[in-house]
Amino acid sequence: MPSSPTDQELCHSGQAVVRIEAEAVAAMAERIDSAFAAACRLMLVCRGRIVVTGMGKSGHIGSKIAATLASTGSPAFFVHPGEAGHGDLGMITAEDVVLALSNSGETGEIVTILPHIKRRNIVLITLTGNPDSTLARQASVHINVGVKQEACPLGLAPTSSTTAVLAMGDALAVALLEARGFTQDDFALSHPSGSLGRRLLLRIDDIMHVGEAIPAVPETALLSEAVLVMSEKKLGMTTVVDANFRLRGIFTDGDLRRLFAGARQDIHATRVAEVMTRDCAAMDREQLAAEALSVMEDKKINALPIVDGAGMVVGALNMHDLLRAGIV
Repeated sequence: MPSSPTDQELCHSGQAVVRIEAEAVAAMAERIDSAFAAACRLMLVCRGRIVVTGMGKSGHIGSKIAATLASTGSPAFFVHPGEAGHGDLGMITAEDVVLALSNSGETGEIVTILPHIKRRNIVLITLTGNPDSTLARQASVHINVGVKQEACPLGLAPTSSTTAVLAMGDALAVALLEARGFTQDDFALSHPSGSLGRRLLLRIDDIMHVGEAIPAVPETALLSEAVLVMSEKKLGMTTVVDANFRLRGIFTDGDLRRLFAGARQDIHATRVAEVMTRDCAAMDREQLAAEALSVMEDKKINALPIVDGAGMVVGALNMHDLLRAGIV
């Protein structure tokens, strides 16, 4: 039974793997040539879907590449080549492009379905480590993703080879993304449940308090009235408005604490207009909730009035709303 390795030996093994795989990925930059461009052009004009296939570890990498393509503007899905030979070939149409991954270029399950792909004149792009392989020769376009060595000291477990293919898949996806003019908004539409999607899609209007939930008092209101409204609406502030509900200022919990920390104020005699913050920050309901967060963080405040083009108060928002919405 082997002796227990030292921490240094374990770290040395891990560092060696990272160095070998980094060299393999760096070598892929030299493979981005006319074949890479041709593959991109075939996928750009594809009227169907990009169908990614691969067996074993290549299959796992293929699933990730398909997901990356789909989320960056190039509709794609993964088909297991073993299942393809048992009915799933029906998922592939003549308008699709097949992207096949195989380090050897001789994976039996993929070679078996080649006649079907060729018979239907389906475009075939292959990523293999063997330019003389069956898959390379049968491809419409072949990209060589071969590596000098696997990071596995036995030379058996797919390590450098799968990392290199993953990098090439990302290169294809990003090149297509840029060619399509894919934007942050486009990305957000396919990621509505993710934190980035929420930041790019959610607008203030979606989460602000409206109607009776808006804390608001007239300029003529006493400070005691403002405190009551703040307590009732529970947003840590109240807007101060004129007769037409246009914003004139804001009074917050922080303002109240500062008042009592300094000179004593008679809340039953002092008007809120005398102690409110004028020229306060305010935002439009159509702005992104993420922009509201940026303003709050920049100005070190916890709440914002929301106004329309005429300066009328149409909503209110505080940091807790952003937290609940997953923006923070």
